[in-house]
Amino acid sequence: MATIPSERILVIESDPDTSDLIARQALKPLGYQVIVAADSSNAIRQAIQLQPDVVIVNLNMPGLSGKDILVALSSQGITTPMIVLSEPGKEPDVIHAFRLGASDYLILPVREAEVVACVERALKQVREVRAREKLDAQIKQTNAELQRRVKELSTIFAVGRAVISITDQRVLFDKIVEAITAVTEADLGWLTLKDDKTKAFILVSHRGLPESWAKKLGQPLDDGLSSLVAMSAETLAINGQPLQKFKISALGKSAMVVPVKVRNESIGLLTVVRKSERPFGDSEHTLSSAISDYASISMVNARLFRALAQNVDAAQGVAKQKNETLQAVRAEVQSTLTTALYPIDLILSEKMGPLTAEQKQALGTAQTALKKLVMQVNQQITQPKQ
Repeated sequence: MATIPSERILVIESDPDTSDLIARQALKPLGYQVIVAADSSNAIRQAIQLQPDVVIVNLNMPGLSGKDILVALSSQGITTPMIVLSEPGKEPDVIHAFRLGASDYLILPVREAEVVACVERALKQVREVRAREKLDAQIKQTNAELQRRVKELSTIFAVGRAVISITDQRVLFDKIVEAITAVTEADLGWLTLKDDKTKAFILVSHRGLPESWAKKLGQPLDDGLSSLVAMSAETLAINGQPLQKFKISALGKSAMVVPVKVRNESIGLLTVVRKSERPFGDSEHTLSSAISDYASISMVNARLFRALAQNVDAAQGVAKQKNETLQAVRAEVQSTLTTALYPIDLILSEKMGPLTAEQKQALGTAQTALKKLVMQVNQQITQPKQ
């Protein structure tokens, strides 16, 4: 049989021969830790202190009886399997002991094999209970982990949805800071963005910052740690004593700075702080990087939108200028054609003298062509702008 040193057995027996048989001869050779208590008061104290896996108690103990001991242990919340020892013919006492919480019994004088078998039965129950408790704990831990993962994924999904639906960047930045603070279980969080002109990192959103730091909103914010990340463009997490050399240590004992990158250049910094010294782990690093990517996407989208808007405005300005120029040319052409028609009309009226048939035909052809051109120009001028 395998040795199980961690399992302890308390033997409450005043008869040294019986306790020796149970402890030294039957159980100790199998590797069990056996503690013998020869009196009732000492037995109760040891049971409370040692929390044994099995208790073997003689019902006929001097002073407090075995039944009194069962009641005392039960009142202390001890649910350890209890095996009672009884003299032959004391079946009513055994039955009463079962009502008080005993799990098994042995009739004196006991034999080694009976003791071992009885203890093994009791320990089997103990092991099954512990296995169930361990399984329950694992299930609870797994459920808690799954719930945490679902919450994290929901937060990440919400940020992704916000990136494509929220046009107000201030609102979006608040969402991003709220998200990274939540998934990292941080107490404080903020976002700084790089100013294109000054190259300083400006505080644009925060969560939980004290007033002395929060008043920096819209201004450069240097916590002493972020500048290192701005240069390296790599996530940095520090906790405990190493953090004390940085100004950010005034806010907490554990910090992490995540760069918001575009083409490997830091254009922003997401910072989270815990007041406790608990470090930020790999899971928080991964989730923070995902949120940082969403922040980067939102900023790139904003830049593209501004550039597109500028191009549209420029194109509209060019089109307007082109249309105005074209209208001016058309008006000039119309005026010129009208001027050209007047002498032809006058000559054809023969007020300036008679015309030959050939002259009338030539001038009529010119008159018709010019009128057609005037009509086409008029149509172009009066039609709606496209």
